Amino acid sequence: MNVTAYNSNSPWYNTEITREYLGILTIRPVSAELDDYLYTLESQYAYRPDLLSFDLYQTPNLWWVFMQRNLDVIQDPIFDFVPGVQFYIPKANSLFKVLGG
Repeated sequence: MNVTAYNSNSPWYNTEITREYLGILTIRPVSAELDDYLYTLESQYAYRPDLLSFDLYQTPNLWWVFMQRNLDVIQDPIFDFVPGVQFYIPKANSLFKVLGG
């Protein structure tokens, strides 16, 4: 029986794995930093946080960061990701420091 460990850019990184079962999601908080910047979502990223993640961080796997950093604005990481919505984006160097990557 193989148990997969999630890497440091996964939202499930801190979630407990018992035998072959993934536990209840342990939220990975993304705290506000002084160098975060306010961003207005452009139409090419509508409903696609993975594309914005790729363009900013060179990986689509950090899509969840936008929601975790902006829980007051983005509750649904897909359907709240609409053109014109404003939210804060962590800069790559600060984010990777927090994630340990």
